[in-house]
Amino acid sequence: MKKAFLDSDILLDALLKRPMFDLPALNVLALANQSDIIAVTSSLAFMNVHYFLHKYDRQRKISLLKTLRSIVQIVEIGEDEIDMAFNSKFADFEDAVQYQCAMAARADVILTRNTKDYRHSSIPVMTAEQFLKTL
Repeated sequence: MKKAFLDSDILLDALLKRPMFDLPALNVLALANQSDIIAVTSSLAFMNVHYFLHKYDRQRKISLLKTLRSIVQIVEIGEDEIDMAFNSKFADFEDAVQYQCAMAARADVILTRNTKDYRHSSIPVMTAEQFLKTL
């Protein structure tokens, strides 16, 4: 079974129903919910999602996050991930941390809308739409 690391933008595309990007992201989450794939994300991405759900009231926000949590496994960010991110070739530190979390989770693929941000990845990187076409 494929393990897909979901970057913040994939989660936000689904939860905020961003036009043109929401359906592939929602389909990835549906596959994870049906146990057809394993979806993982970092604790940082989960917190970023919380922040960007500011348009919702607290009850709706918590409900969405609980649903998301029931579908997606959370990878903790520890000292090793931070230290390896410092020494990586990634231009953006947050992307480097996300990548190290994907490595720690032994992800088969990283799903993001910004594939160029992960050009130094040794893990295949795809958009949600590209990923769905591989299944």
